Amino acid sequence: MQTATHHYVQVSIRPLHHRFASHEDSNGEGIHGKSSGLTPARGEDLPYKVEVWNADRSMVEQTLAMTTNASIGYAAYYEATKEYPDQYVTLRHKTRIVARWNPPED
Repeated sequence: MQTATHHYVQVSIRPLHHRFASHEDSNGEGIHGKSSGLTPARGEDLPYKVEVWNADRSMVEQTLAMTTNASIGYAAYYEATKEYPDQYVTLRHKTRIVARWNPPED
């Protein structure tokens, strides 16, 4: 009988910039110690961003997380909505806002 292996990601929101990656550690080695051959991503290569906006919602106050993975981005966004319930929080994919918490009233 074969058992399934599950990998879980725990996301904690802090006012720091984090780079989340899946299946690779900071030195580019995969979860099994093999290099993927990929170049580590930089800010512009991390299309998903979780942002907290200022009180009048005119500019981004903090970028809480940046990632290449949509699922990790959404997990960070979800945690940010709990950590900052009274602030405008967005999940952005490149220039498009894909999720928003406490959106501006029209």
